[in-house]
Amino acid sequence: MKKQLFSLLVVTSVSFATDGGYQNNEILISAEEAVKLIGKPNVMFVSGDSEDVYKLGHIRGSVEMYAHHLHHSDSLGRLHCEPLFRCVDDAEHYIGSKGISNDTLVIAYDDYKGPNATGVYHFFYSYGHKNVKILNGGRNAMIEIDPNREAFEKAKNEFKYIKKEAKALSKDLKDAKKALKSGTITQDAFNELEAKSKEASKRESDFEAKLNELESNLLVVKGDEKAETKEYHIDPTKIDTTYLATKDEVKSAVDDILKNGDSSKYRIVDTRGIAEIIGERKMDNVARGGHIPGSKFLEWKNISDNDKKLSFKDVESLKEAFAKYNIDVNHTVYAYCQVGTGRSSEIITALQLLGAKDVKIFSGSWDSWGNDMNMPIKR
Repeated sequence: MKKQLFSLLVVTSVSFATDGGYQNNEILISAEEAVKLIGKPNVMFVSGDSEDVYKLGHIRGSVEMYAHHLHHSDSLGRLHCEPLFRCVDDAEHYIGSKGISNDTLVIAYDDYKGPNATGVYHFFYSYGHKNVKILNGGRNAMIEIDPNREAFEKAKNEFKYIKKEAKALSKDLKDAKKALKSGTITQDAFNELEAKSKEASKRESDFEAKLNELESNLLVVKGDEKAETKEYHIDPTKIDTTYLATKDEVKSAVDDILKNGDSSKYRIVDTRGIAEIIGERKMDNVARGGHIPGSKFLEWKNISDNDKKLSFKDVESLKEAFAKYNIDVNHTVYAYCQVGTGRSSEIITALQLLGAKDVKIFSGSWDSWGNDMNMPIKR
């Protein structure tokens, strides 16, 4: 009991403030603060990147919840518990399978760009799990502050030479065996070379063990997910769809925008790339390509800070990005992408950071809209 209480105090005493001057700083956590929580009880880092990316490098002890797979629709793009991304029983089972319980602090992250981390964040938030943060800068930020990274990289480079030397001596030894049989070298010369080869092989083996130990202490490691299933319960009274929009809500906004133009209080934001917007590229499971009429085309890449390798640009840069499309915190904004958990969640989270209240992810996104022949499209 005392141990649990201590762990709780450790987690709740951490300041989650992060640089950037955002009005809503509760959403983000910096790498400097997050690193203190790795391995703590009741804390789980959750990667929103794909399983393949996760295996190549993930924060130690974290689990994988690929953002695009959080959106569960049928073959016609219908979310059966709209606007929730999954029905409650499905979500409970899936979250619990990742070793997450109701009292877990969830820290969502991706490589650094933000879309997949924000998808995980809004997924949890919608089910009433408010103890969730986004790691600003993601996996890359952890690598940058890892005190063991420099020693590991130095040892890795050294290991290349040790391995190369051992391989060369092993080849020389094979050649020497042939030479010994033909009598072109003496037994003593062969024995000396064999001793050197064995010594180099042992040095390689010992150094590889040292390298593996150094790697296991890194903040970001390779390998498969390890999760112990836990019980997770979603309280229907705590489900919060404040930041999720239904298809009907978006259709009403379309009608208002087509009638009133930029005088409308609504803004619909398409966060995808131009090939998707014009219908040149579409997913195989969607009947139609194109975009929702009246949309503003603000790609998510305008929100991530690629130069500083952070999930979001600073306040002034975000305001400038939105102002170019006549979008501000006073508008009612619906953002969409292909499946909602990703590029559109990046846009909505950025608006939340600026203090916007009436902003929502269209959780069905183009998967739902493009498959519904009753919904208008443009190309």
